[in-house]
Amino acid sequence: MSENEIIFQLTCDTCGNESCFESNEDKTYVKCSICGREYSGGIDELKELNQERIREIAIIEARKLAKEAANRIIKTIK
Repeated sequence: MSENEIIFQLTCDTCGNESCFESNEDKTYVKCSICGREYSGGIDELKELNQERIREIAIIEARKLAKEAANRIIKTIK
């Protein structure tokens, strides 16, 4: 994992599950183990349906990084 990599779980668009998925080896087919929803477009479909969540997490992480950078700059100036 790189320093700038963010790890989080994708969620089922139907039930909100974020930990129980079944898939084939290359993840071109994904199924929610909780509600049974099938994503015939696989992981790509699941990622597309999670775009808003991905954006929200990216914004939160960007704010954290900006705050950390500002704190480092302030410490350097003092």
